[in-house]
Parts: sequence; structure tokens; C-alpha cells
Amino acid sequence: MLDKAYDPGSTEDRIYAMWEESGAFRADNQSDKEPFTISMPPPNATGQLHLGHAVMLALEDIFIRYARMQSKEALWVPGTDHAAIATENVVIKKLKDAGMNDPRAELGREKLVEEIKTFVAGSQSTIRSQVRKMGSSCDWSREAYTMEDALNRCVNEVFVKMFTDDLIYRGHRTVNWDPNLQTNVSDDEVDYEERTDPFYVFQYGPFEIGTVRPETKFGDKYVVMHPDDKRYAQYKHGDTFECEWINGPITATIIKDESVDPAMGTGVMTITPWHSAVDFDIAKRHGLDKEQIIDFDGKLLPIAGEFEGMHISDAREKIVEKLASKGLLVKKDDTYLHTVAVNSRGGGVIEPQIKLQWFIDVNREAVSWKGKTMSLKQVMQDVVKSGDIKIIPERFEKTYFHWIDNLRDWCISRQIWWGHQVPVWYKGSEEFAGVQPPEGEGWEQDPDTLDTWFSSALWTWSTLVNKDLTADYSLTLKEILEQSPDFTKFHPTQVMETGYDIIFFWVARMILMTTYATGQIPFETVYLHGLIRTRDGKKMSKSNPETMIDPLEIIPKYGADALRMSMIVGQSPGNDQKLYEEKIAGYRNFINKLWNASRFVLMQCETAGVTPAEVESGAWKAESLGLADKAVLSSLQDLIDDVTDGLTNYRLSDVGERLYSFTWDYFCDWYLELSKGEANPDVLITVLRTLVTLLHPYCPFVTEELWSQIKPADAGMLISEPWPVSDASLNDASADQLQVVITVTNAIRSLRADQEIEAGKKVNIIIHSKHADLLNTQKDHIVRLARLENLTIDSSGDKPADSASAILKDTEIYMPLEGLIDKEAEVAKLSKEKEKLEGFIKGSEAKLKNKKFTDGAPEEVITLEQEKLQSNKEKLKKVEERLKVLR
Repeated sequence: MLDKAYDPGSTEDRIYAMWEESGAFRADNQSDKEPFTISMPPPNATGQLHLGHAVMLALEDIFIRYARMQSKEALWVPGTDHAAIATENVVIKKLKDAGMNDPRAELGREKLVEEIKTFVAGSQSTIRSQVRKMGSSCDWSREAYTMEDALNRCVNEVFVKMFTDDLIYRGHRTVNWDPNLQTNVSDDEVDYEERTDPFYVFQYGPFEIGTVRPETKFGDKYVVMHPDDKRYAQYKHGDTFECEWINGPITATIIKDESVDPAMGTGVMTITPWHSAVDFDIAKRHGLDKEQIIDFDGKLLPIAGEFEGMHISDAREKIVEKLASKGLLVKKDDTYLHTVAVNSRGGGVIEPQIKLQWFIDVNREAVSWKGKTMSLKQVMQDVVKSGDIKIIPERFEKTYFHWIDNLRDWCISRQIWWGHQVPVWYKGSEEFAGVQPPEGEGWEQDPDTLDTWFSSALWTWSTLVNKDLTADYSLTLKEILEQSPDFTKFHPTQVMETGYDIIFFWVARMILMTTYATGQIPFETVYLHGLIRTRDGKKMSKSNPETMIDPLEIIPKYGADALRMSMIVGQSPGNDQKLYEEKIAGYRNFINKLWNASRFVLMQCETAGVTPAEVESGAWKAESLGLADKAVLSSLQDLIDDVTDGLTNYRLSDVGERLYSFTWDYFCDWYLELSKGEANPDVLITVLRTLVTLLHPYCPFVTEELWSQIKPADAGMLISEPWPVSDASLNDASADQLQVVITVTNAIRSLRADQEIEAGKKVNIIIHSKHADLLNTQKDHIVRLARLENLTIDSSGDKPADSASAILKDTEIYMPLEGLIDKEAEVAKLSKEKEKLEGFIKGSEAKLKNKKFTDGAPEEVITLEQEKLQSNKEKLKKVEERLKVLR
């Protein structure tokens, strides 16, 4: 028999160990089963499990458990990401906290990398145990890490292949430089924050120019305007003029370029090609000089004259003062709102700089795809346009195409030490790109490392290569892939589930790199989940701890199953959802309801002398089935079909709601209640087995524990059980018939509530219905469930005098009021209540018609007043209906 209460704390770790030890998570690359593969988005090796991870793990575990129970060869590959910038920052900070001033300088590259490796090894076990806490049924025997040797081989192979195909090049381009972290970051790792700063307008010869960054203007010697701007028609492209500027007179040149927006400001701007990507493009088009103004530490260079060596934040006001002293400051707006680029990884303000970096050319047509030669950008467009890859929800396809259409060459080099080092070596003027170092002395490897997303972009297939083969350098990448059983069996993968916020960081790059390197798509479906938000819709933030829900604190309190259910039900793809502790507690109540229902079923079996393990589904005799038995079996077939269809089509929230409703409302509240006194153990066990099987992907721990008590004698663990298949022979009219009984019973309960009849008081009911014969067969149930003294059921009849009524389709229900209530006292009480409600309504309507109130009150106050008005109107309607009955 089950314990009186379900205790997730003493159950979940035991159940997980049982699954893992049984080998249930392991996939067989030699089987003939249809493969179903998911590559787990790798959390940072040094990270902590947060709600974003928890949602991802819950969704993917549902996908993988469902596929496994459908007898597919289900593989879920776990792993961790080396998270280059983030991890290096964490370790450097720890070393500084321990007393080291400059870890990079004091340790050097090799020793610092060893420190990072040691730190990562110690923290990887933490994230592994946290992934297990969520019930994730991933194949730990295939765990991968983006910095392991096998993946490094894949990274180097792809780099060299792209280098050979002229898709990777090294050049001077504008990059997003972070002076704080001393590295550049990709466009997608730049966040934009709104800030208020002074906006200055300066006189620049005959023109007025505006800027929030006067410190970049020392090298400005080009004035750019649109060629069709009639205001400046007298100026010709290439014209020059003399003007006074920050450090004295300069010669400026007129440049006509169509990129200038004539409607913005004065329609004229000066450009700083070294510190702006837009200005760099203009300078490149017209062959203009590019001069660095700010160094890589954020300090001004000698071109700034007297300001040389000053940090730009200190120099700004002093530069403005000098321009003002020359009479060149036209005006200043202290409340100018604009966006500032910051590094999402560290929060440092981005300083565009021109640097010699490695790039991937996304526009060069050098990729063989579907018999054509395309650019990487064209391949990325084709796989979604052609339907090879489906994005859920579909609306994100538009966002995807917008990003691809505007994609620039990808800067893949970073100035940090932790990561895959660029596999290029130099000796004098010689350059060598290779999977292995060149032979001979004097070669020096490029010091830069590759963008973290370069290795992550190979994730779906690099995790499936035979690791032993990657140590054999006589094999090509193509041969390694062809000889790797995991790759040939499990790639392409079926689903990539991740947050919509990294569709560009990762999803698009996986498509780019995988189609190029393997000739295959990385996945068939992209399922995007939304962000988890607070009760009032705000983003959860570490800087605001009271908004955070820590899954590692929630699981011990409510259990992993409750957390999983709370994150999935109500979560539609691509939409943010609100999560708060009461919602999680609500699903803990659901888990407890399921547990208690199972205890009831087992007690009924015990009473009947039936051993659950010996119950054979479908072995009952037809004559032993009552209406409720037939109805629950019939409804169960519809449930199986609905859940199967919903999971197949990734409607996880709809399925969760359907299972919740059937379990709580139909099975527990109706079928089990109707079973009291006439339980059919065979049906009870059959239905419960099916229910826990359907619920297993959502709440695996409690269902596995329950299964151990109700499973057939020859059955194994639930995780490996086959998925239920509906039996059409059990579908009949019984479910509709039982619904008539349920509707009538609910109507009687409502009548009692409306007339405020005490719960313990029994009443008399008269029913006139076309379903009289059916209702008479269920008369005892209705009497018991509705707490009736007498129940009269006829096919027709007159309305009894002095009674409350409920009129349903084909059925009239009457409750005589004589002896139930004091009519005179009740009328008096209700009349007073009616008067009071009418006063409230009049006051609310007057307030909402008052323009002064609606214009001045906060939106939430107005909404609250509207809700009060609606609530009082509904109360008034009920009072008037009761008065009508009593008079």
C-alpha cells in the first residue's frame, strides 16, 4: 500500500538512480528503431541551474520520454559549454579576490588556462547533479563538452575547410571592442541600453553637426551629406574648405553619400571611420582615411593633443569647454535619450574599433547545397523557406529571415585565452592553417581564440562523432562522420528546443555551420520557448533577488514534478509566461490528488481481494460494467487520442491542461465518487495505469512510483513502457449519458448554493426530463452526490409551486422551498442587499464617467474600479433572480 502522503524528497533521487542504473536513458545506435534525437543546449560548465534551464529541461524531457515510449530509439545528448568569456572572467575574478593583481600577466597563458580547466572540472559536477534533479532522462554515457579533444578536432577541421574554401578571411574591420574585458564580441552579444546624456551641436565651418561623443571628433575631416539634398546643392563631392576645430584649423572635404538621412538633424554629419561601423562603410566606399582616436583601453591617443592619455569619460566635458571657448558650441541638450551599446557578457560599454580579426564570409557563393553553389546566407534562407526546417511558432520565421537578410560577416576571433585557439600559425611572412601544427621550428600560433558560438554551432553533430576516430589524423572529417555510428544513426536531430532570445546567437549559426560541414540540416524542428516572468510580467533578474524563483530551492519544497507541470501548462511556444510560487503549489496539489486517488484505487482492490499486478486490462465481463465504468473507458480512449495528437504536434500546454482536467475533474471528482459502494477494481486499475502512463512525460517521478504499485506482473519500469493506443471498441454513447447525470447533479448543487442552503441539509428535488429513464437508473448516485432527501424523476409534469428552478436542455429541475427558508426574512434581507448594490453601482458608474478621475488616476486604479463595477452588477443580477423566485 502507498504511504499516506507523497514525499518527493525521499522518492526522486531514488527513482532517478533506478532509471540511470537500468540503462533506460541509453540509446542503441545499432537498433532498427526510428531515431529521435535531441541535442541538449549546453549550460555553462561553471553555471547554476536557473529557470531558463529548467524550462528547457522539462520540455525536452517530455519530448524524449514520449518518443521513447513510442518505441523510437530516443537519444538526448547532454553536455556543457566552456562559455569562454564568462568562464575566464569568473576565474580571473576569483584569482584577483585571492590577492593576485593581474592574473594574465602573472600566470601567463598556459598556467591561466590550467587554472580555468581545474575550476571547470570542479563545477561541472554541480550542473550535472542539477540537471538530474529535474528528472532529465538524458544519455550520460554520451555526455559532451565543447572544449574536449574530440570537439576541438571538429572545430579545427571546420575552420581549415572554410579557410581553404575562402569562407574564412583575416582583415581589418570594425569590431565591437570591450575595453573592460579587452576583447571584441559579436553583433549578437551586444545589448542596447537607453541612457540620457548631453547632446551637443557644434559649428563646423558652414555646417552644424550634432553628437553625444565629442571625444571622437579629433579626426573628423569629412562632411557627409545626401547627394540629392537641395539644401547643400552648392557643395560638390570632393570640395574642400578650411575651418577652426578642436586643436586648430583643419581642411575638411565634402562627401556625398546616399546612406545619409536628410531628415535627421541638419542632414549633415562628420564621420569617424575608426570608431563607427557606419562611418567605416562610408570611408571604405569612398577610399577615405581612417585614423584611430581612442586606444584599446578607452584613452585618447596623440591626435587629441593636450587631451592625450585621458580616459574618454574624463575628457568629454573638457573638450566641450574648449570648443565653447572658441565659440563653436551652438547648443546643448542635457536630456537627450539615446541607446548605448554594451557587452551582454560583462556590461562594459562597447567602443567600435578597427582591428585585424578573423571573419566568416556569409555572402561568398562557395557552398554546395542541393546541387547548387550558394552562399552561407542563401543556404540559411533556403532550409527554412523550403520547409526542411520548421520553426515553432511559425511567426518567428519572419524574425529569422529579417536577421539573415541583414547578416554581416561574422567576426569569429576573440582576444581571450580560454577557448579554441585559432588553428593558424605564422613564421615571418608565412601563414599556415591546419588541423595540426606545421612541422619545423619557428612557427607561432595565432594568439586569438574562436568565438564560443563557433564551437557551439557544431553541437548537433560534433557530439555524435566517434571520439576515438578523432584522434586518428589520417582520417578526413568526412571519413570520421561516415565511420561514426552515432552520427549515421542519429543525425540530423529531430528537435532543437531553446529560448527565442538566442535564435540568432545559436540556432541560426548551427544551421550555417552544420549545412556547410556535413551537408545535412542540424535539426528538423526548432521549438522556441519564451521567458519566465514574475507575477506582474517583469523579467526575473539576479539584481532583484525578490523577483527570482530558484529551481534548486523550489524542488525540495514542492518536488520536481510540480515545478515541471507549472512551467509547461500555460506555456505556449514563443510566448513569455508568468510563474509564481502559488502556481507551483497548485501543481503540487495536483500531484497529491493523483497520489490520493491511487491510494483509493488500491484500497478498493484490497477490499475486493484483488491483486493489482494480476489485473489484466480488458479482461472484465461486459455485464460487470456500470454506466460510469463504460463512460470512463470511452472517455479514456478520446484522452489517449488527444494527448497523442497534442504531443506529436508539440502542443504541450494543451496536453497538460487536458490531462489535468481529466485526472482531477473527471476521474477523481466524478468516476471515483461514483465508484464508492460499487467499485470495479479491473476498470479502476486499467484507467489508473493508462493515466499514469500518459502523465509520465510531464511528472515522471510520481508516476514511476505509482506504476510500481499498479503495474502488471510482467511489466518493467514505466519509463520503458509502450505508449497507450486507443481502443475504438470501447467508444460508445455512455460518456454522453454520464454527462447528463453530471450536468443534472451540478445543476442541483448550484440551486442549493444560490438559495444558500446549508451543506448538511437535505432537500427535495423534482426533475422533468426526456432522459428520465437514464436518470432513474442513476437515481441513487444523484441522491448521494447532491445530498437529497427525496428525488422524483418523470418525463414531464407541472412546475411545483413556490420552488427554485434550473432549466437545462431537455431537463427541468425544481427545488421546493417550503420549509427550507423563511421567505419573508429572506426577501427583506435580499431587498436590503439589492439596495446596497445599486448604490455601489451608481457610485462606480459616476466615478468612471468623471473625466477628471479617468484622466488623472493610474491605469491600475481605473481597472480596479471597472472590475468592482462588473462584480457588483453580477451580484445584483443573482439577488434579483432570487427575489423573483421568492416573490
